[in-house]
Amino acid sequence: MLTLKQLRDNKEEAIRRLAKKGVDAAPIIARIEELDDKRKALQAELDNCLAQQNAAAKQIGALMGKGLKEEAEAKKQEVAGLKSRSNELKEESERVAVELQNQIVLLPNFPAEIVPEGRTAEDNVVVKLVENYTEIPGEALPHWELAKKYDIIDFDLGVKITGAGFPVYKGKGARLQRALINYFLDCNTRAGYQEVEPPIMVNEASGFGTGQLPDKEGQMYHATADGFYLVPTAEVPITNIFRDVILEQSELPVKITAYTPCFRREAGSYGKDVRGLNRLHQFDKVEIVQVAHPDNSYEALDAMVAHVESIVASLGLPYRILRLCGGDMSFTSALTYDFEVYSEAQKRWLEVSSVSNFESFQANRLKLRYRDDNRKTQLAHTLNGSSLALPRIVAALLENNQTEEGIRIPDVLIPYTGFDFIK
Repeated sequence: MLTLKQLRDNKEEAIRRLAKKGVDAAPIIARIEELDDKRKALQAELDNCLAQQNAAAKQIGALMGKGLKEEAEAKKQEVAGLKSRSNELKEESERVAVELQNQIVLLPNFPAEIVPEGRTAEDNVVVKLVENYTEIPGEALPHWELAKKYDIIDFDLGVKITGAGFPVYKGKGARLQRALINYFLDCNTRAGYQEVEPPIMVNEASGFGTGQLPDKEGQMYHATADGFYLVPTAEVPITNIFRDVILEQSELPVKITAYTPCFRREAGSYGKDVRGLNRLHQFDKVEIVQVAHPDNSYEALDAMVAHVESIVASLGLPYRILRLCGGDMSFTSALTYDFEVYSEAQKRWLEVSSVSNFESFQANRLKLRYRDDNRKTQLAHTLNGSSLALPRIVAALLENNQTEEGIRIPDVLIPYTGFDFIK
């Protein structure tokens, strides 16, 4: 959530920066200014009313002591009127404060200055390309056909049990899932991330804290009886560990990793782009999160990008790194890098990771602060990244490593799978 200071100190700059995300912020900021001015005026009137009330209340005792009962009774009536007016002002001030908050949360985070201009994924900038292509058979199969051929993923059974977008992994397919999860977690813990196992359901306050609510409630599975939401990413429960927390500056950066199943109601349109594992309602993902000092958060972002790249590169897949344009970024992000791997059979790039710096946007919603050298509390910066999302990694591994004998397992995964081929 942006702060009033960010919006009011340089309104034209705020409008310019938000325009890069395709948002016309001028009318919203104008309304925010109007409400903030009204809130301040109400508070000033309330303070004055309370001061008069206190002064009049003190006079009542003095008048009674002098035996001036009529004057004292008049003062009592004056105090009653002031008290009634104070209550009205409090109620009005609270109503305006709520509306002010509701207007502020409509605005997305400012994009960083290096974010490219653009409206769609076509405007994203490729910052690195590693063309580590493999030779595959002439009659190469897409992963959904390989899954059926080797009986490792059953999409039809998932439809029977639940519905489309809920595959059942079987045999070596299930073992490959577990291997990837353990490998990714080991890579992250070796890099200094503490592993946690968080809940996979969160409350509304947690969804608000990381920016999923009220922006993405339509994409989240909601257990209405309890008001809980199934997590769309481990970012939500991990980052909310620090909701309403004040850290010491010496504790920064905090680095955490977790595996969770993830749930997203949206699954896109029909067709090859969403076939098989390309887009699911339930999928596995390993996440990394950092809470960083504002002065160091972009250095932390670069380190996270390099870390995710090392994992993708270790799998031997062709990949590219993109800097997302303003129109393709998330509501909460200030700067995002996406990782995509190339699918040899589908002849297309598949997104497997997003690594983002949210600056203070989430921290302001979370009330996540740290104490600086002067013992003053300041908003921290938060970052997160997928390391990695499994479905499209599995799709690319199956397609890019298919041979006449079967599907070859990358060397780094063999100690985790216990086999080197799916035959």
